[in-house]
Amino acid sequence: MSFHILKKEVEHILSRSDKQLNERLTNICELLQSEIDHYDWVGFYFAEHSTKTLHLKAFAGEPTDHTVIPFGKGICGQVAESHKNFVVPDVKSQDNYIACSLNVKAEIVVPLFKDRVNIGQIDIDSHTPDPFTVEDERFLEWINENVAKNI
Repeated sequence: MSFHILKKEVEHILSRSDKQLNERLTNICELLQSEIDHYDWVGFYFAEHSTKTLHLKAFAGEPTDHTVIPFGKGICGQVAESHKNFVVPDVKSQDNYIACSLNVKAEIVVPLFKDRVNIGQIDIDSHTPDPFTVEDERFLEWINENVAKNI
């Protein structure tokens, strides 16, 4: 499914006022994980700034023990501090990487901003080495912009 068609599906999911936000986020995760071959795990983490931790709120893929991540730890924790996209073509090349599965080869994390504050992120793990493109980044930024409008 193309990003163009997926955007329409995401818009539809977000427009569902009969569902709670976490359910809509889970539906987005499930859509992306099922429709994009190299998105093997998709999750949304949200920041708790008082404790400087990220908390997993919605995901699709294998269950993870990493439901709370300190700022600065792993790729997600680094994005919580840098406020910038982080594309990792090969997770083995990262010293500060939290291994969720031996199958994960690459990761992309894109911060989610609300009123210019980094409130969370979308995190994608892939079993494919170096699969993420600039188009993936723009698509995930678009998703986060639209999620922010619904928070």
